[in-house]
Amino acid sequence: MNYVELVTKLREAFPAPTLDQRQDAWLVQTINQAINDTTKLKNQSPILTVRTPRNYAEARQARMAVDANVDLPQITARLTEYLEGLTIWGHPLTQENVVPPPTIPGIVASLLCTVYNPNLVWDQYSKKVAQAEIEMTAMMADLMGFDPEIATGIFTFGGTGTVFYGIKAGLEKALPGSNRSGVRAGEVVILAGERSHFCSSNAAEWLGIGTDNLWKIPSNDRHETDVDAYEKILRAALDQGKKVAAIVATMGTTDHFAIDDLAKIVAIRDSLAAEYGLHYKPHIHADAVIGWAWSVFNDYFGPEQDADPLGFQDDDEETYRTLVMASRRISKLKLADSVGIDFHKTGFTPYLSSMVMFRNLREADGRVRDDLGRLHHDPSVMPYLFQFGEYKPGEYTMETTRPGTGIMMAMANMMLFGKRGMQALLGYLVSQRLRLKTRLDNDAHVTVLNPHNPGTVNLFRTYPNGVETPIIDNERHDPAFRDRLMYYNGYNLAVEKYIHERAMAGEGVVLSKTNEYSGTTYEDPVFKIHLPIVALKSYMLSPFIDKSHVDLVYRTVKDARKVVTADMIRQVLEDRMNDLKAQAEARRGTPVDFDAAAEAKRICESQAEATAK
Repeated sequence: MNYVELVTKLREAFPAPTLDQRQDAWLVQTINQAINDTTKLKNQSPILTVRTPRNYAEARQARMAVDANVDLPQITARLTEYLEGLTIWGHPLTQENVVPPPTIPGIVASLLCTVYNPNLVWDQYSKKVAQAEIEMTAMMADLMGFDPEIATGIFTFGGTGTVFYGIKAGLEKALPGSNRSGVRAGEVVILAGERSHFCSSNAAEWLGIGTDNLWKIPSNDRHETDVDAYEKILRAALDQGKKVAAIVATMGTTDHFAIDDLAKIVAIRDSLAAEYGLHYKPHIHADAVIGWAWSVFNDYFGPEQDADPLGFQDDDEETYRTLVMASRRISKLKLADSVGIDFHKTGFTPYLSSMVMFRNLREADGRVRDDLGRLHHDPSVMPYLFQFGEYKPGEYTMETTRPGTGIMMAMANMMLFGKRGMQALLGYLVSQRLRLKTRLDNDAHVTVLNPHNPGTVNLFRTYPNGVETPIIDNERHDPAFRDRLMYYNGYNLAVEKYIHERAMAGEGVVLSKTNEYSGTTYEDPVFKIHLPIVALKSYMLSPFIDKSHVDLVYRTVKDARKVVTADMIRQVLEDRMNDLKAQAEARRGTPVDFDAAAEAKRICESQAEATAK
């Protein structure tokens, strides 16, 4: 077969560029077959068929075939195999992390963009999908309290991308011209809470600011940024003559769903900027990639609205109070200079759908201070783009190519939910989280670690029989508790490992853990760090969760406690100590004289003796 004949065959694998009933039907049939093949993998467990071990060594032997293969059903069948073992995020027993089930409209929006492939570099390549990005910007601006007429927004490559944009805009404010001249070592700092997402560290690294110049602010007992400590650290930075590229406030931490007091953070920034006579106000980026969704309650509790139209208060007073608490903090997003939004978290879209919003301000003379516009590139380096058209985000975005999928998936779900739908769904999930919290609170062997959070996540620790709880304050603050803390870390890791292994076999519940819900307030003499405290995690985002699933989660944890053995605890504790040793060696640059196996054995034996007494 010569190349012309082969290309003729390959045309069958492309969607028809013009109306062609046969080829159009073939596209639909192929997609339908792939979905049907995947659906056959489902059963009653939260895993697509049975999870089998991955063979990465074999994967490295893969090579591109010589011959073309236009047998599309065969290709889709092979592709389906790669989905085997995936977690089903919509399953009510999947409570692993902040990963939602995608909606049907969101899936359709993704598919449409995949077929027609709009590129948001420029409206010439995206047409009305570019208009959809502007519509989403106006919609989100109005939702959060920005002025929709002057706010700007773009979809980007994830929550990390939203933080990149916020810090980059702030850097140009603090150090005008740094886009061209760069940054000198130690000249600029970023401030972020110690419980903020690690993407702030990534941004500091990739923007050339350096992770040494990311100054972390301690948290309070609710895991929010401590505003008194923040003021001291911001003042210290200004006293040293540092330029502050950005202050990152977290509006819903990944583990705890702690919401920073943004109003106080902004007020302190404004006060110190005036006191020090700064030529700029340090940029405040609100990392609200999880918490943004609670903005739908901004006008729900207002005096001009009908009293609780969805009936939260009648059904569950605690759910109502929790939603009010969240709304009071999230309503302050309007004070931030920029806000990060992940629709693929609490907006229930498929990956990837993230947006960064810039509030912008109107100056006294009527001009708009366009923070996103500070990032404009030199147009002379782009001679093959932007010759015409009105919307040209590629002139200032980090990316050149941006797909339309994120925009259209978000738009689809905003059409689907409206405010009432989002309010109902979030309120329902909060109510189920509170139901599990109540079950855990009533167990003497469990301590809920984020009891005041207004979100859909429970962090908790469980303890062996005979331990009088709560002891979390002792674990955090008392160096004499060091061995018990390490032992109970091992105990919780063993519980989680057992639950995880059952889940991966298609049995039970998919929960997760965090290796550091918090740290000790004292420094460990061996590792020279504040010891991390492990927690188990249930993150509820499935609309299919009900009381029976909540009860099963509780029973699963209770059953796991019965099967955990001393050997299981010793092994996971040894592994954890080896991790801490490796981290200590990486920080110091020198070996640490420490035998993890012997130490794990000593701790386990001493705690077993103490429990027996």
